Amino acid sequence: MGGIPLRGELVERARDILAGRVEPVPARDAATVVLLREGNGGEPEVYLLRRRASMAFAAGAYVFPGGGVDPRDADHTISWEGPSPAEWGRVFHTTERAARGLVCAAVREMFEESGVLLAGPSGGSVVADTTGDDWEADRLALIDRTLSFADFLGERSLVLRSDLLRPWAHWITPEVENRRFDTRFFVAALPPGQRPRDVGGEADQVAWVRPADALEDSRRGRILLMSPTRRTLREISAHRTVADVLAAEREIVTFMPGVVEVDGEMRIVLDDDHGSGAA
Repeated sequence: MGGIPLRGELVERARDILAGRVEPVPARDAATVVLLREGNGGEPEVYLLRRRASMAFAAGAYVFPGGGVDPRDADHTISWEGPSPAEWGRVFHTTERAARGLVCAAVREMFEESGVLLAGPSGGSVVADTTGDDWEADRLALIDRTLSFADFLGERSLVLRSDLLRPWAHWITPEVENRRFDTRFFVAALPPGQRPRDVGGEADQVAWVRPADALEDSRRGRILLMSPTRRTLREISAHRTVADVLAAEREIVTFMPGVVEVDGEMRIVLDDDHGSGAA
């Protein structure tokens, strides 16, 4: 049987939503970045964070860096290199303003959660090192929202490199959840000279791992993966190099797992979960 069984109060909530007695919570715009590097054998490795057990959303799960869009992420003063917000909007089937916020949120959240920054002094460069105390102070100020992403880039005279991102997928949190996100997935290669670091915060563990290894660990119950992460890892594992991943032609299709009742048990499923034995 496919899918993920619901437990506790979500069971009744799912029944109420299916019966039309409860309205789903609106989904908030969010962005996620699959950060890639070449492993020892040349195969792609991905950067995963394990969310703290105390987190309200996806506690204990291994995820890619990402998070919700800050309204200030759509600031028009941000210097930009690469595909325009309008182009990203066409790719992700959304407005130009929303697309600007999504791309900026992707770059900002990855810096907040890994210390990796897709920006540089010019359109053809990327900062080589973000490990100093001044960078850390800015990272923390971004997290507590005392510093906007536009001001952060502007004060350092940096250009956002949207050309270093590639679109990958679009996932919406199931309607049964109390916290919901409308998330666009991006992929990006680790810039030369930069190195991610365990910066704490929402994650209590980080790791570089081959997608196939992460999937095997999940199958054996050693790590927890949500459906979007698992499917993305499966897709990336089909590519032999990071360059192949970045060159992949992607048609952005929206996925939103549904809720079904099977033999009295409420389960979250995708269409291809039925009969697959995978969640």
